[in-house]
Amino acid sequence: MNTQARLTLSSVLVMTAIVAIISVLDLGYEMDEQFQATLEHAELLKRVASNNVVETLNRDRQHPWRETLRDPSLQRGLLDIMSASHALVEIAVCDNNNQVLLDSDPKSEGKPFPRYPNFEPIAKNTLWFQKVKILSQQNVYYQLEQPLGPPGRPELYVRIVIYPPLIKALDIMPTLKRSASVAAASVAGALCITLLFSFIAFRPLGRLGHLLDLVAKGEYDPKALTPVTRLGADEFGQIASKVSLLGDKLRGAEFEFSDLRGNFERILDQLEDAVLMFGRDRRLMMASGTVEKFLGKMRADLLGRPLPEIFPPNTTLGLLLAQASQTGRPIRNRRVPITLEDGAAAFIALLSVDVPDGANTGGKAGRGTGLMVRLRDPEAARQVGRQLQTADRLSAISRITSGVAHEVKNPLNAILMHVELARMKLDRQDTDVGPQMEIISREILRLDRVVKTFLDFTRPVELHFTEVPLDAFVREIVELASPQAAANGIQVLLHDDSDGAHIRVDVDMIKQALLNVVVNAIQAMPGGGELRIESGLHEDEAEIRINDTGVGIPPELRDKIFRLYFTTKPQGSGIGLAMTFRIVQLHDGTIDFTSEPGKGTTFVVRLPLSL
Repeated sequence: MNTQARLTLSSVLVMTAIVAIISVLDLGYEMDEQFQATLEHAELLKRVASNNVVETLNRDRQHPWRETLRDPSLQRGLLDIMSASHALVEIAVCDNNNQVLLDSDPKSEGKPFPRYPNFEPIAKNTLWFQKVKILSQQNVYYQLEQPLGPPGRPELYVRIVIYPPLIKALDIMPTLKRSASVAAASVAGALCITLLFSFIAFRPLGRLGHLLDLVAKGEYDPKALTPVTRLGADEFGQIASKVSLLGDKLRGAEFEFSDLRGNFERILDQLEDAVLMFGRDRRLMMASGTVEKFLGKMRADLLGRPLPEIFPPNTTLGLLLAQASQTGRPIRNRRVPITLEDGAAAFIALLSVDVPDGANTGGKAGRGTGLMVRLRDPEAARQVGRQLQTADRLSAISRITSGVAHEVKNPLNAILMHVELARMKLDRQDTDVGPQMEIISREILRLDRVVKTFLDFTRPVELHFTEVPLDAFVREIVELASPQAAANGIQVLLHDDSDGAHIRVDVDMIKQALLNVVVNAIQAMPGGGELRIESGLHEDEAEIRINDTGVGIPPELRDKIFRLYFTTKPQGSGIGLAMTFRIVQLHDGTIDFTSEPGKGTTFVVRLPLSL
């Protein structure tokens, strides 16, 4: 199997594994959600059924409660309650001797009630693969129990019976089918993309092999190219053998150096970049065909000219190349302005310089080795960057809004249950639905507040960018936080290693974002501690680190702290860190954290440097 096939197969296998893992995790999360929703629904229906039993007993105190429980309307009410959830299969009222007095299934009345395992620990404490086993078990039931009577001496029990395979059939299987469809589409798309990429990526290698064949044979006519016949051989091995053969030919003096350089230049002409090779004396030996685009001169006019003449030292590009030539330090993708001599064009290029080991010339020509300069158009890099930013922002939206579903689900469930309860009362000619209407009204207002908060949070923001020194900005954060920290017995330490760097930000918004983190750090140290704020540089970004010695963040909460409405504080709103995350995203920055329970937390905010 050749290299292209191995890489293609490996990429498909990796993508398939990733899709499979994501699908399994998604299924596990969906199972946890469905079990939790079933538990919440069953708990609510259990309370509704218990209330109906109590109301029936209180309404007829003249007869024994065993006789009162035979009220047909009560049994119909239990059937109505059971029909509100497809996972419930039975509702029973039992006495202390476990005898069924009333049941949604009349055939069970008067018989002993079979005791089933409690459903609550199953829904809350079992892992997802254990839930898979539970869903596959047939004729295995679970129950929830509500005792009725004096505390410690209940006389009746209301039991809700739950059958988990119904959850699988009606809730989880449709989700599983959707996930399988998405996974299959993802794998198919990955296969197509991988095949296309491998075709594009390996095509230059084939062409390079053909060109080396021509050099080795002395045949310079492109029409004389013949396809490679050794299909089973490794492509890189073929190129290595051709280069070896070329060396033998060159050692035999069958080719002149000019011929070799001409063929090599034809290879470079196919590149989109401008590539310039300088010798030991820092004179241009070779240049690719796109030099005209970046320098505005024909490469034939540049060959043999010294480095300072092609790139004058009084320009930014010339100064950087002179420094790289003297120090031997490479440069990677440095943005530099380029202005043509006639002033007709000015643009930005990405500069890369490769200096082999030992190329430090000490400022003297004739020592060291050569220098390779590469210039390329940053537009392609910007397009990739914009695509990555879009993906990051979509991920941020998903992370921030994932908490909204929970806030909306609770009032909707409450409204649904109380609408059902009011409907059952009206069916029994009981017009006292005031309590239900009051609860429904209150939950609608709550839902309205949740939606308004979310709309305010996601409304487009107009940024007012200002260029500010990183060290001065961080000092201002420290000054604002110091009074609250001192009041809580917290020592604030500042360490600056920004080296005069500037950032271009909306000062008020970034200040708000960082103060949200600082306030959380102070609140995490109720007994005092140390708050350390650092500023510095990380590659080509500004970095601000906020470290506390507080209680830390438990592992099970770390994926949730940036979610909108998520909070662990009794009086918290769950908006602060979500707002911080959104502000940093709007500035094309990143925020991350590390935490160790009992030792503290460190938040790291990275922002682009001002150009």
